[in-house]
Amino acid sequence: MAQEEVNIFWMRRDLRLHDNHGLQKALAAGKPVVVLFIFDKDILEPLPSRDARLQFIWQELQAIKGQLQKLGSDLLVYHDQVEEAWAKITENYAIHTVFSNRDYEPHARKRDQHIYQVLAEKGIPFKGYKDQVIFEKSEIVKDDAKPYVVYTPYMKKYKSILSTKDFQAHDCSAENYKKLSGLKWYSLEEMGFESFPFSYPDRNFNEEIIRNYDQTRDIPSIRGTSRLSLHLRFGTISIRRLAESARAWNAKYFNELIWRDFYQQVLYHFPHSFDHSFRRDYDLIEWEQNEDHFKAWCSGKTGYPMVDAGMRELNQTGFMHNRVRMVVASFLCKHLLIDWRRGEAYFAEKLLDYDAASNVGGWQWAAGSGVDAAPYFRVFNPELQLKKFDPELKYIKKWVPEYGSMQYPKPIVNHKDARERALARYKSVLKKD
Repeated sequence: MAQEEVNIFWMRRDLRLHDNHGLQKALAAGKPVVVLFIFDKDILEPLPSRDARLQFIWQELQAIKGQLQKLGSDLLVYHDQVEEAWAKITENYAIHTVFSNRDYEPHARKRDQHIYQVLAEKGIPFKGYKDQVIFEKSEIVKDDAKPYVVYTPYMKKYKSILSTKDFQAHDCSAENYKKLSGLKWYSLEEMGFESFPFSYPDRNFNEEIIRNYDQTRDIPSIRGTSRLSLHLRFGTISIRRLAESARAWNAKYFNELIWRDFYQQVLYHFPHSFDHSFRRDYDLIEWEQNEDHFKAWCSGKTGYPMVDAGMRELNQTGFMHNRVRMVVASFLCKHLLIDWRRGEAYFAEKLLDYDAASNVGGWQWAAGSGVDAAPYFRVFNPELQLKKFDPELKYIKKWVPEYGSMQYPKPIVNHKDARERALARYKSVLKKD
């Protein structure tokens, strides 16, 4: 007897059953829908046994599994290499079409292109949709059809073409799921990980915080930012719903969401910037290889309290305030003259909200090698940043309790000398800027 044909919705960084573009297309396509998630062994293998991001994904998927079970269906889960998983899926199901939402990171694009070919050889279409951004790819380009590499004109074009339809939710109310039950569910332990207590940010929009964002965003000692970046990263909230609210509540916050789209389209059009300088001349800079300095930076023991507080906050919570991110990134690239890619990799390991496009964009902004108009001569003074944004030392006292005592280390570099060294090193290799 022939198997019933199904459509597969492949869930990746869109962990929700509401306002989900690819899922809506799958549900509307006529065939019963199977929702799929693959725990990719190639991604999981290098992770530590306690990984807060993996645990977050696992918890969200467990909740989605429960939602699907209430609808008489279930979540199809594999713990495997992606290609091996698809070989098994295509053996076990009569697949009409595979649906997903697009991911713009270089490794994800390569993965999807490969699976597209694998499925095509079996006569199975693989369709992708825009879901994690408001505008993607070449939807916002200059008049000559070239991509923007400067934020302000991109932002102006973005706002000029934005309309209410861009915020329209994708209706996923159709309960056209395949009847399933008893599908395999993997515990964290079965995948080689440990569960542990961890406090994740709330996914609810705090209207008061967002409305006051422009007044509070630079003060690291208070809850002045929304802390929604983790949920945007894994798609547990809808960017359309958040952007619509942000535009109504606070222009500065809305502009930050536009930065997110901007960095996504920069990485899409310039994939070399994932691990090379956007401005290629900057790859000629001779970086220092001082492992003691890098270790001091990682552990928050540089003798610069704002840098140290930020790194300790990151190491303990997986979060770092955005103002502090700029300070610690500038310190690594300019004061210590350590390659921005090492800092980017450390953030990739530690940040709950790690997003390649935004992280690479932010690090290249700090190094001066990215799309920003103010390049190498911008060097943050950590002491002035401290006086300006934490004058009462509330943030410092929380994360560096030994500050002001004999136990706190002396600065590992002198600001004035480090700044002059950085400027000289940059100038020596850059023909023009």
